[in-house]
Amino acid sequence: MELILKQDVANLGFQDDIVNVKNGYGRNFLIPQGYAILATSSAKKVLAETLKQRAFKEEKVIKEANEIAETLKSLEIKISAKVGSGDKLFGSVSNVDIAEAIAKAGTNIDKKYISVAGGLIKRLGRYTAKVRLHREVIVEIPFDVVAEAK
Repeated sequence: MELILKQDVANLGFQDDIVNVKNGYGRNFLIPQGYAILATSSAKKVLAETLKQRAFKEEKVIKEANEIAETLKSLEIKISAKVGSGDKLFGSVSNVDIAEAIAKAGTNIDKKYISVAGGLIKRLGRYTAKVRLHREVIVEIPFDVVAEAK
């Protein structure tokens, strides 16, 4: 089943992408939830026209996203966490903690645009997170998980 996404859907695609999904997923979830519409020939023509008009505006948005990406790359992010025996953490560090650390540094990024490989971090060390600022601008930022001072 071919659909046009009306908004970003995790692990599927971005807004205005044309995707192929199984019939049940499209009919029972994506369309009723308002995440997608059927990709008929007329809907594809409307989409093409919309994308043409949006192309000029996109350049400015991409430029701003690249500027934010440069500021993120220069950040030194250290997340302190309680540590048990060895280097194991009490609890875990997730994209929420990274979003808070970035916000303290002066740039607000929604947690849903931050992804950490493996989802949760449960040990001390150096890691990287991917931040999606735009569909074309994805930046990897390094961060350290350090032991909390007692």
